[in-house]
Amino acid sequence: MTQDELKKQVAQSALEYIKGVSIVGVGTGSTVNFFIEMLADFKADIEAAVSSSDATTQRLKNIGIPVLELNSVGDIEVYIDGADEVDPRKKLIKGGGGALTREKIIAAASKKFVCIVDDSKCVDVLGKFPLPVEVIPMARSYVAREMVKLGGQPIWREDYYTDNGCEILDVHNLDIINPMELERTINDITGVVTVGLFSHRDADIVLIGNGDKVDIMR
Repeated sequence: MTQDELKKQVAQSALEYIKGVSIVGVGTGSTVNFFIEMLADFKADIEAAVSSSDATTQRLKNIGIPVLELNSVGDIEVYIDGADEVDPRKKLIKGGGGALTREKIIAAASKKFVCIVDDSKCVDVLGKFPLPVEVIPMARSYVAREMVKLGGQPIWREDYYTDNGCEILDVHNLDIINPMELERTINDITGVVTVGLFSHRDADIVLIGNGDKVDIMR
C-alpha cells in the first residue's frame, strides 16, 4: 500500500471512536485530512467539531460540519489527531504542520485522545523528526540558544507564522530518552509558547495503519 492508502486505512478505523459523540475534537495534518473527508458521511450524527487550526476549520466547514470554540463546549469526548512520531509508550512528537499549541490544548481538554498514524511514524526513540517549538517572535534567538545548550540544533522555520501569530524553531539532533523531563524543561524556558512533545498528555489510543491491518496501541 502507498502511504496515502495507509493514511486512509487508519483514518477509516478512527470512525469507530466517534460513534455516539456529538462534538468531536479534530486535529491537523495529512492523515486527519482523510478523516475529515470521511466525516462527510457522518455529519448528520455530529452536532459540531472543535478544530486545532484554521485549515482544519475550513475543511470541516466545507463538508457542512459547524465548528465551535473550545471555550463554549467544555470537555470534549474524543479528539482525533495524527503525529509526526510515536514511541512504544504512546509519547508523541507533533507540530510538523505548525498547529502544536492548539493541538495540545484540545488534547488536554479531551477525555480520550485517539492518535492515527501510518507505521512509518513509529520509532523506538523520539527525535529523528525535528522537534517543533513554538516561540514568541522576540524570544526566538534566545530560545534557540537554550536549545543548543540542551544538545539540539534549532532551525528557524523562516517566513512561517502559526495561527497564534508566533514562530517555530525545529530542533534537530535530539535523542529524546526522557520525553516527560524534556517537555518540562523546554516549556519552562521564557518565550516558549509550547513544545511539540506530547508526553504528559499523550495519546490514550494509537491506531497504526500497516497495510495488513490496523494495529491498536493502548
